[in-house]
Amino acid sequence: MRLLIVDDSNMIRSRISRVVQSGGLSNVSLVGLARNGAEALRVARATQPDVVTMDLTMPEMDGIECIKEMLRMLPRTNILVLSALSDKSTAIQALRLGARGFVAKPFSDDELKIALLDVAEGK
Repeated sequence: MRLLIVDDSNMIRSRISRVVQSGGLSNVSLVGLARNGAEALRVARATQPDVVTMDLTMPEMDGIECIKEMLRMLPRTNILVLSALSDKSTAIQALRLGARGFVAKPFSDDELKIALLDVAEGK
């Protein structure tokens, strides 16, 4: 399973990659990191990820816009939204657009692992 991490926070990108690489997710390989939606689309075009972790609030292109574009470009990509948004309507909008799951920040390493596995398996 090829994973792309999209988040404007360097700390969050590093944390997700650490959890993935050291956390017993042996079938997951990290293929890219992106700071915003526009960068995510460029990386996704080049790497064809199976799973994408997507922040919703980012500069340049937000997660909602990026989800629309990414699923148009790569319709079989599984997107897991990771967001601190307390605004439930934005999360619901992301799921309606085709995101496969949602994890609220802050999250535990275990919450992230379980959500990634569920999304990867299409649950």
